Amino acid sequence: MAKQSKYGTLYLIATPIDEQNPLETTALNLLKSAIEKREQSLFLIEDLKPCRRRWIRFGLEREIIEDFILFNEHTQVEIENDLISKIQSGKDAYLMSDGGLPAFCDPGQKLVKRCHELGIRVTCTPHSNSISLAVALSGIDCANFTFAGFPPRRPEERKEFLKKLAKVDMPKILMDTPYRLTRLLEESVEVFGERIGFVGMELNGEEEELKYGKLSKLLKEVSGLKKEFILIIK
Repeated sequence: MAKQSKYGTLYLIATPIDEQNPLETTALNLLKSAIEKREQSLFLIEDLKPCRRRWIRFGLEREIIEDFILFNEHTQVEIENDLISKIQSGKDAYLMSDGGLPAFCDPGQKLVKRCHELGIRVTCTPHSNSISLAVALSGIDCANFTFAGFPPRRPEERKEFLKKLAKVDMPKILMDTPYRLTRLLEESVEVFGERIGFVGMELNGEEEELKYGKLSKLLKEVSGLKKEFILIIK
């Protein structure tokens, strides 16, 4: 489903792992902009005390702390539907964890998944590791996953490589050169069938595109494209 123009966006705010380093500039400016339009902003945090400390250290407006929404394993089920409804009404949501990358092995994963299913745009502030970034943006439960890297070039070796990978009972992460994007999706449909997948293209770039759904659907949506990408197969 294509993102509806009236929908808001779910922003994942990547923060320093420790509590001493400053927030990355793009993320800081995004939050400052969100504060200016606070009536249309939802600030989702994992835990009040550590997030409050970071928020103040980052030099962000203290009054906004009163607007923080606790989103964690204890509150998720109760508030998720309401959050989705508010995003669909046009509000933007800014998801922060206690430190690091939200939606990577934490409850934000399910929120990202719901957004993909409903056609709500998901993106993330700059993050230096493409693998963990793709996992966080995918909405796929990757508590355990296999990083398979680049498949072999030769057709026979590629097919055998993918067949062995299909036997691995956890999400698989693949990469390849931009001009092999369509080819890898074609091969994946043949080998994996109608599994759920995610393609993250030009991550953190101006032309970023995220595609989520059955592999055959992804193939139709990316056919002919030549972009830097990461493929995750559930």
